[in-house]
Amino acid sequence: MTKFVAIISGKGGVGKTTSAINLATALSSFGRDVLVLDANLKTPNVNLHLGSPNTPITLHDALQGKYHVTDAAYLHPSGLKVIPASLALEKVDSVEPAKLAEILLDLEGACEAVFLDTKTGIDEDVEHAIRAADEAIVVTNPDLPSVTDALKAIRLADKVGVNVVGVIVNRFKNDSFDMSLDNIRDLLNKPIIGVVPEDDNVRKSIAVRHPVVYTHPDSKASVAFKELAAKLSGQKYVHSIKDSKDTPSKLHQVLKKLGLNK
Repeated sequence: MTKFVAIISGKGGVGKTTSAINLATALSSFGRDVLVLDANLKTPNVNLHLGSPNTPITLHDALQGKYHVTDAAYLHPSGLKVIPASLALEKVDSVEPAKLAEILLDLEGACEAVFLDTKTGIDEDVEHAIRAADEAIVVTNPDLPSVTDALKAIRLADKVGVNVVGVIVNRFKNDSFDMSLDNIRDLLNKPIIGVVPEDDNVRKSIAVRHPVVYTHPDSKASVAFKELAAKLSGQKYVHSIKDSKDTPSKLHQVLKKLGLNK
């Protein structure tokens, strides 16, 4: 049975798409069959993060009935399966977000889990994406505006009857300016399932259009995503420098030339 998980956030810029992509990549590296679907139908970002802005078939085409949704699935070099949404402006108003749940039925049994990278906010498009999911994970930064908006996203999920299983605190610096994890947990009334530290390697990975788990497997952020993936999949993970062997040497060479890898 395929599990559909909505990755949500009330505020933009907290790293929702980055978290969806890297959590799924980490799970894929553990041998789990997962897929990321860009459920942000108006301002999609997954294909931009992964360097595939002009894929010939997208989720929008499936929503319009032109193709089966599996025809829009692509395999990223990192091993991640992706269903991107279209960047074409003319397709934005030509689809009905309410059809998303119907389309997802065609992915039942196709993989273990589908991560829905939703639109930021709490509008109708986000509500349709959450309704299409079995459960949700909320992403926030450790500051009051982000956490307050995360609470709104949680309340929207509660409204449509979808359980938020936990919170990912992203870009955590653990300094005097960050909200404490205890305060975040108390305010949101949800368990914190992952804490991803501030890491410049995430910016470097976005620059070369790859998940940081793939480009910098030994980075602090990558280790955090792998630990979360292990927790969610019931596996044991102990970080070792040997993990870096999973990254192709050619990619290391390219990153070195770009000054993006030590």
